[in-house]
Amino acid sequence: MIVYGTKIKSDIDFPLNLSRETATCYELELSAKVPDEIKRSITSGFQIYSAHGRNVYFYSDRPFDGSEIGQPWCYEVKDVVRFYWRGGEEIIYYELDEKGDADLLSFWFIHLLLPLYFTLEEKYDFLHAGAVEVEGKPILFIAPSMGGKSTMTDYFIKQGHTLVSDDKVPTFIKDSKFMAVGSFPYHRPYRKFEDLGYHVDNFTTDFKPIHAFYVLESVDGNAEISFEEIKGFEKFDRLLPNYLFMFSYLKPKRLKYLSNMLNTIKVFRVQVPWDMERLGEVHDAICQHSEGIV
Repeated sequence: MIVYGTKIKSDIDFPLNLSRETATCYELELSAKVPDEIKRSITSGFQIYSAHGRNVYFYSDRPFDGSEIGQPWCYEVKDVVRFYWRGGEEIIYYELDEKGDADLLSFWFIHLLLPLYFTLEEKYDFLHAGAVEVEGKPILFIAPSMGGKSTMTDYFIKQGHTLVSDDKVPTFIKDSKFMAVGSFPYHRPYRKFEDLGYHVDNFTTDFKPIHAFYVLESVDGNAEISFEEIKGFEKFDRLLPNYLFMFSYLKPKRLKYLSNMLNTIKVFRVQVPWDMERLGEVHDAICQHSEGIV
């Protein structure tokens, strides 16, 4: 299977319809054969967050102030699964707990563990956004929680646009361009715990330069649909909260990355009437606007 532009060899069958024909940057193995020495080397940790009704913990053999070659890691979803790996290696181990099964393993591995792993390994930088293609060019939707990002992404998919990412967009630099990487061919327009959503047939197969960012702002249902280019520091201010995993030791490098990205990619504020009946108008307006960007 291929997710996040990575070919993954696994000793467990994922109960998902995942792409085998998309472009790849990396290869990774997922194995149940956890080496005992990794378990023994884990000495410290903390609760990293609560998500999807679960408590999630993060462990290593030292205070969390960086990621080094050979450093052991453990990501634990309480009562469900633990993932182990060593820094610089391309194999992740898993250990199912009493409430774990293949479905839950698939969800946590794909949706939450891999973005964290790729960030720690400094392979991708992730943006919290929905992303689709318009005329073959990736555009990213940015919005606060419950701000319409998933609704907009869902509508574009249903109009035949290619899905790039439902929620987390991996990015990297190639030939001085900031590339968007397809995440996985599932979309979750609703908020059901531990569920990737519905399968999307029209999923991106290659890495393409990000064309534009659209910051969605809800307005009265009778208001006009309008666009305004965001410039200067406000661009940074809008995107920074949607830059995932801003770990302290990575912060200087990642702030530079984001600054360079925003120096080359335009950001637009689009006022979206809060009326589902007008989504078609919004879709048409964004498509027309995107096609006019040079």
